[in-house]
Amino acid sequence: MPITVTPTAIPDVMVIEPKVFGDHRGYFFESFNVRDFAAGTGLDVTFVQDNHARSTRGVLRGLHYQLERPQGKLVRVSVGEVFDVAVDMRSTSPTFGKWVGVRLSAENRRQLWVPPGFAHGYVVLSDAAEFQYKTTDFWFADLERAVRWNDETLGIEWPITEPPTLAARDSAAPGLADAPHYG
Repeated sequence: MPITVTPTAIPDVMVIEPKVFGDHRGYFFESFNVRDFAAGTGLDVTFVQDNHARSTRGVLRGLHYQLERPQGKLVRVSVGEVFDVAVDMRSTSPTFGKWVGVRLSAENRRQLWVPPGFAHGYVVLSDAAEFQYKTTDFWFADLERAVRWNDETLGIEWPITEPPTLAARDSAAPGLADAPHYG
């Protein structure tokens, strides 16, 4: 079952759309197939951890990354809708400090590949959302870093009108200029 892979404005970040088979009973799709992922993206990755989060409207999680032991993430939404953001934190990259954002929902079934070296976060746009993601390395609390979600240097255009609900660590995160970078 082939997938459709579309590079974003930052080509290392890719939108992945599975082939969906539907009829009067409902639908079926493979949410991940290692052969199709490798063929579609050109990447040979090993996922070591699956995560599942549930949040309510207006919750913003991120922008998180691990400076040491960076994680690649394959993210998707199974309930509701989010605006998902990846920020290039690789100081040697021509797209350093740039971001891309994609709406992911249970309805559009899109996934986003966020490569190692990127900060990642999302805001919930529906009443609730269930967010799943695979990672290429384990989560280490002491290695996690964050960059401020509303840093003016980044200029992320979050599709929200009210202040988001944040964790204390996300509220206190530094801006891009003060956050540690890769490379």
